[in-house]
Amino acid sequence: MSGSRLMRAVRVSEFGAPSVLRLCCDVTVPQPGHAQVLIHVRACGVNPVETYIRAGTYARKPALPYTPGSDVAGVVESVGEGVTAVKAGDRVFTTATASGGYAEYAVAAADCVYKLPDALDFTQGAAIGIPYFTAYRALVHKAHAKAGETVLIHGASGGVGIAACQLSRALGLRVLGTAGTPEGTKLVLNNGVHLAFNHREEGYTDKIMEATEGRGVDVIVEMLSNVNLSKDLQMLAYGGRVTVVGSRGSIEINPRDTMAKESSIMGVALFFATPEEKKECGALLYAGMEAGWLRPVVGSQYPLEKAAQAHCDIIESPGAAGKMVLTM
Repeated sequence: MSGSRLMRAVRVSEFGAPSVLRLCCDVTVPQPGHAQVLIHVRACGVNPVETYIRAGTYARKPALPYTPGSDVAGVVESVGEGVTAVKAGDRVFTTATASGGYAEYAVAAADCVYKLPDALDFTQGAAIGIPYFTAYRALVHKAHAKAGETVLIHGASGGVGIAACQLSRALGLRVLGTAGTPEGTKLVLNNGVHLAFNHREEGYTDKIMEATEGRGVDVIVEMLSNVNLSKDLQMLAYGGRVTVVGSRGSIEINPRDTMAKESSIMGVALFFATPEEKKECGALLYAGMEAGWLRPVVGSQYPLEKAAQAHCDIIESPGAAGKMVLTM
């Protein structure tokens, strides 16, 4: 493969609105270095965090220009020195890329590349990386959720939400979920939730407390903490834990709410997962794919040239319904 091969890729040359996402047709295909894998990308997941990075409001800013995207699925084109776990021709998915996933080819570190079973298509493969690894980190590594406990997935119909529902059910938890639309409620009931609630309805928190007979929930996986965190603290059981997966701003809480139940609030960032934690998570998820309980739900699909529209929709949609994906 010569370094002069060109591909289509979305490039960001300045931070700003979705319109800064530009499709370029003359980007050089990257080459895999030591312990890296070059993937012919067939689909790439779109995550809310990519909109914050693009806007320039996220804690970590990439050097400009850059190509967004972490969770790709596709076929291994070639591998660099030292790579033995995958080979050219293997179907794979990733949790991160070195060169950016909104592109026809992407380079990823070998320890971020996982085999994709034949039972799942590439759009489903692109819905695994960030959502399922984040959900596992929140439930297992941070909340230390145990079989028999009750978990509330707040915002259960999105990519991370669906992943958390399926994982929670597989881990033996009693699963409650919220969604913002009737379609979302139906979706989560089909993906592992025992009881679903519409978080746009007045008094929905009272219904959740009733469902626990007033005891409260042990773990909350929270996608929109700037709206829900104060109410979350009041819904926890003694020793309860809130894992903060997403937030779009600040919120005022009363710290006494944590004292009353000796509860915990903890942030979740997949970026900090150790190689051992990622390996453990990858093994459990692969077992889930083999057993059939890990079934990514793909929502809206967009061609690569509509990446800006995808960035608008993921923030402005009234209710998530599965994982948003770009296709090549």
